[in-house]
Amino acid sequence: MSTEERVRHAAVRLFAEKGFHGTGIRELAQEAGISSASLYHYMGTKEDLLVAIMRECLDRLLRGARQAVDGVADPRRRLASLVSLHVLVHARQPAETRVVDNEVPALSESARKEVVGLRDQYEQLWADAIDDGLRHRVFTVAEPTVTRLALLEMCSGVARWYSPRGPLDLDRLAGHYACLALRMLGSADDECPQAVETARMVVSRVW
Repeated sequence: MSTEERVRHAAVRLFAEKGFHGTGIRELAQEAGISSASLYHYMGTKEDLLVAIMRECLDRLLRGARQAVDGVADPRRRLASLVSLHVLVHARQPAETRVVDNEVPALSESARKEVVGLRDQYEQLWADAIDDGLRHRVFTVAEPTVTRLALLEMCSGVARWYSPRGPLDLDRLAGHYACLALRMLGSADDECPQAVETARMVVSRVW
């Protein structure tokens, strides 16, 4: 592992455990196994490092989501694939996703604008699938925006509690969440198994 990779892994671990403001430069350098003076050579400022981590994670998530829905006309399958992908990634990369989800308030205004812009592009894929489902009358939900936010929060929570030692394997968990999402949107059709397979293939390519 290169020094840059050690710094990144150390930052992800510490930011996820202690938060951006709770992580000191000396502590970060010690975790990465280098001196505090050398650390700046590999990361710029501490905020630069946080932004780089967030940008990389969101770029990958956005790229994966676009691949999962590319060419899929049925909004039910698109939404189920997005949910499955989100659950798989948050379960497999809990520290990274906690940093992205929790540390936006720590960013300066200019950095926050960039990160939130990437997050908005990702969430727009969810909004488009839900809107298309309503337009084609395969979804029936009174508050689509609130439902989308609730779904994202529900799926992101997997990063806080999922364990591979639990009673459900990850594919079954992702499929269960996808089916829950479709039911929340009033869909009577089950598109979950194929959606999980699509999401798993994307994860293997992108992550």
